[in-house]
This record gives sequence, structure tokens and C-alpha cells, in this order.
Amino acid sequence: MAAQPACTRFSDNYELKEELGKGAFSIVKRCVQKSTGFEFAAKIINTKKLTSRDFQKLEREARICRKLQHPNIVRLHDSIQEENFHYLVFDLVTGGELFEDIVAREFYSEADASHCIQQILESVNHCHQNGVVHRDLKPENLLLASKAKGAAVKLADFGLAIEVQGDQQAWFGFAGTPGYLSPEVLKKEPYGKAVDIWACGVILYILLVGYPPFWDEDQHRLYVQIKAGTYDYPSPEWDTVTPEAKSLINQMLTVNPYKRISAADALKHPWICQRERVASVVHRQETVDCLKKFNARRKLKGAILTTMLATRNFSSKSMIAKKGDGSQVKESTDSSSTTVEDDDCKARRQEIIKITEQLIEAINNGDFETYTKICDPHLTSFEPEALGNLIEGMDFHKFNFENVLGKSNKAINTTILNPHVHIFGEDTACIAYVRLTQYIDKQGHPHTVQTEETRVWHKKDSKWQNVHFHGSRNGSFSNTATQYDFVNHK
Repeated sequence: MAAQPACTRFSDNYELKEELGKGAFSIVKRCVQKSTGFEFAAKIINTKKLTSRDFQKLEREARICRKLQHPNIVRLHDSIQEENFHYLVFDLVTGGELFEDIVAREFYSEADASHCIQQILESVNHCHQNGVVHRDLKPENLLLASKAKGAAVKLADFGLAIEVQGDQQAWFGFAGTPGYLSPEVLKKEPYGKAVDIWACGVILYILLVGYPPFWDEDQHRLYVQIKAGTYDYPSPEWDTVTPEAKSLINQMLTVNPYKRISAADALKHPWICQRERVASVVHRQETVDCLKKFNARRKLKGAILTTMLATRNFSSKSMIAKKGDGSQVKESTDSSSTTVEDDDCKARRQEIIKITEQLIEAINNGDFETYTKICDPHLTSFEPEALGNLIEGMDFHKFNFENVLGKSNKAINTTILNPHVHIFGEDTACIAYVRLTQYIDKQGHPHTVQTEETRVWHKKDSKWQNVHFHGSRNGSFSNTATQYDFVNHK
């Protein structure tokens, strides 16, 4: 059923039934479409309590869900905005979590795991083909359409999903669930669709043995493992897993995202597309036993986190809620290892520090091309070399790059001290810091220059640009003063 335009009131089209779940700012109820008698899950959000940031996320989630129409994705059928309330009408999925269903089965084999991950990859591939990165693939977001045997796996919860252009790589913020985060996200590097494939690799590993490839109670040590891609296949449980299954995991859990297999190519892997010939059909009782313990641990942790998060705002939560009859819909609580969308200000502060470091590196390297990409073409600046005048545009800086930095070939090292970032909404920020720059003069003597700098950043077309700079020091200093001093000392 195609998404309908929100031109009528919710009550004109749907009749609300019993409550299925509840969150801080929303409630989920079963509803019946009056014209067809079809059942859906209606997520009702109280928009009076949302911040502008939360509103943007809600609109983003609805926009993304409208783009996705696939048998392995929980589908958004309607989005209706009324005064003080927003209604999102989703598939009513009643089969519960995939991982819970597996432990209740009488028989579970490697071939079954292959079939599960194939459906997950089909949903991810559909997302990627439509320019969507889910960013929060984990067991809690893998549901079954119904209780019927062989029911389809459904990918749910697009609350953290983002839209990308093609194979775009950028820093979209720190978001996801700890055990499923990719190395590039943890390193705060630009990332894209490949983060979903890493999470699929973690999920596949669990599907085969019932425990995750990366595990540590200490989150810092967990992140060290993930960033290094440190995992193995211990005996005896992995001895009975086929080499082809391990091959697919290895290609998914490749640290370098550019070398990581894509969803489309993973679906062509022999262990997936030639399952009947390649995958083992031996019952894996040990996997089921381990998975029971794994489920119990994450449910306990989820219950604790749900309590802890009860007073946190809408944007911090993933969405899952249960009812005793086995129906399951997405709603505002948390689960397993908590989903993190870094306190947004904290994430943006890290972005600003990182982009500032990149700009200074471009200066140190005399890289005017990179510098112009990071700066607004109409950059304004106060700096001693401008004799106290406000300079606008790039020509003043271009002169230094071409005539000073280009002649500087000595090693330069910069350290940023005490960075203070002030966030002024979604797309504006200011950073103030002390900059220590070290270099060696022609006589081999080391020098250190200290500068106090302030930069104003503005986000345009998903990219931060430096729009204003103010630099000062005991003496004369600017964007390029260290290199200027260096040239004078040669």
C-alpha cells in the first residue's frame, strides 16, 4: 500500500485499539484502517514536548521510511501531522525478535543462519540502493512478520538512519550501539554505507555461535578490539563452521571500509547464493544454548537501561516495546547495549575540533586547495599581519600560501591546547583554543610559537566551513605566521 498524503485527520481513516507500548513522548497502539479492516501499529508522538532537534529527526525518519518499500523492512504506510500530535502508521509485526525465535526452534543449522543473514542483507541492500544508511543494525531491530513458521525477517527502527549521496563518506556524528559500531565510526573518520555491513558481520558471527566477536565489560577495551578488528574463531564451536561462512564474515569485518564487501556482493557470496551446496545442515545445539544466554544478558541490560533512560528525551532512544500477546512494535525504550546518538552537542564538538585540526594541517602543509575547501570563500579574519584590519575573501591568504608556505620545507608540528567549543544550534559553532607550533630554523634550533585563536564555523550542504578567524599572539601571528617566522629564520 503506497504512503498516503497527510491531508485528513487520523481519526477519519483509522480506529485506535489497545496500547502496545509507551515511551517518554510517544505511545504505540494497534489500529484498524476503516476502509479496509487492515491492522497496523500507530506510533503517536506528542510533538508539544519535542525540541526542534527532535522534530527534525522525526521528519527525517518519516522521510526515509517513505522511501523504503521492501518485504524485509517494516514499512511506513502513513504519516499524519495534526496539531500537537504526529501519527506514524507502520506494519504491525507480531513475530517478535528473530534471535528469540531462533532459540525457540527445534532445529537450527548453519543453512538457517545463511537464510537469516540473506534476508537482512536484502533489506540493507535496498536501503543502500536508495541512499539510506541504517546505522543501528542489531538483534533488537530484527523482527519477524508473524509467528508463522518461515515468516519474513523485518528490519525496523530507522530513528538513526541517514541519507547519503552515492558512495559519499562524511562524518555524520557518533551513532549506533557499542558492540556493533564500525572501526571508522569509533575513530571518528568519514563513513558511509559500509558501517551497516560491519554490523551485519557482527550479527552473522552471533548467528553462527551465539556470542559476539567483540566483547568486553569495559567499553574502552571493547572499542580498542573493534578498531583493531581483533576477533578469532575459537575451538571447538567454530570447528564445525564451514570455511565459506568464515570467509563471508572476514569480508564483512574488514577494518578498511573501502575494502569491506558491499551488501550487493555479499548476496552473491557462495555461502548465501549457493546455500544448498555450501552451508552445513547439521543442528547447532551449542549455538542455541549460547544464544539463550546472550539474549538473557542483553534483555537484562536492556531492562536496566530502560529504567535509566526513562527521563531522557525522545532523540536518545531506540524504539522497541512488547506486549504479552507476542506482538512487537518499535517504541521508545532502549535495549541491549544502549543505542548512542552521542549527546548531540558532544558529537558536534568533536566534529568542530576535528575539522579545525584538518584546517591547521592544510596550513602546515601549504595545501591551499584543501584550505579553500574547508573555508568559506568570503572568510573574514582579524590577524596581526592585516595590521588590525578586517580582511574578507581568500586573496590575502593565497599570497601567504604561494609566497611563504610554498618556500617552507621544514617539518612543522602543531598542538591544540584547551579547545573550547560553543554550539549555536544545528549549523553554527565557535571554537577557541591555544595553538602551539614547533619548527626548526635553518641553524637547527628548535622554536615554539604560542597563539590564541578563535574560529567561527558554519555548516552548509552537510559540510562545516570556517567563516571567520581571529588570531593573536605576543608579536605578530596569523593563519600562516608560524611558517612566516620559519621563512624569516632560514
